[in-house]
Amino acid sequence: MAKLPSSGFRCSRRRFLAGAAALFLAAGLGLATAPASGNLDPSRLRSVMQSRYGGRGVAVLEEWFTLLERLAGADIDAQLREVNDFFNRRVRWVDDIDNWGHEDFWATPLETMGQGQGDCEDYSIAKYITLKQLGVPGEQLRMIYVRARIGRSQITQAHMVLGYYETPSAVPRILDNLVPSITPATQRNDLDPVFSFNSEGLWAGGSTQSRADPTQRLSRWSSVLSRMQDQGFL
Repeated sequence: MAKLPSSGFRCSRRRFLAGAAALFLAAGLGLATAPASGNLDPSRLRSVMQSRYGGRGVAVLEEWFTLLERLAGADIDAQLREVNDFFNRRVRWVDDIDNWGHEDFWATPLETMGQGQGDCEDYSIAKYITLKQLGVPGEQLRMIYVRARIGRSQITQAHMVLGYYETPSAVPRILDNLVPSITPATQRNDLDPVFSFNSEGLWAGGSTQSRADPTQRLSRWSSVLSRMQDQGFL
């Protein structure tokens, strides 16, 4: 197994604990959001990208549109591999405080592509939404918060990856911004799952039973979905 670099690895401990605590919030947030779906308004996306990020951002968006067109109908292995590669190669890892001026900010795919940089949540969200656009069922995808060990030490950092589940009880295959290969979670003994979520559910650890509505319990995820709708993801 490849040794993970510490650079680009950290999601701060405070952010990690705040995210884990979201599992146990007692009340919903009441935010109106739209679920991630396979529909787009390309003209709206182009307009928003141009106004915020100019020609450079639009060029990356057009590459993304081309990726979606090319992978439409492709087998799942090709979709997972190429979507993982697309964002790992085009997005530079940077901490939120340097990217957005906030300690914890979850970006939409448009924002991540426009900035050309992001952290572990941004990679995972962009890959999740892209695979959804390609028709991969949402119940087969989850963003997974993990405790990740650095090298051979016992020091852990908070991290997020994307998991693809062939069946609800299957071992997920892990898409990671730090490791180029997509491997089963059983081969990633450096990662310990804490909780996972998608647009339909939220799970503690390795549980197969959803505990909550993620849009009610995870305010940053609700914010991402709301901004996506405004930007042209329908």
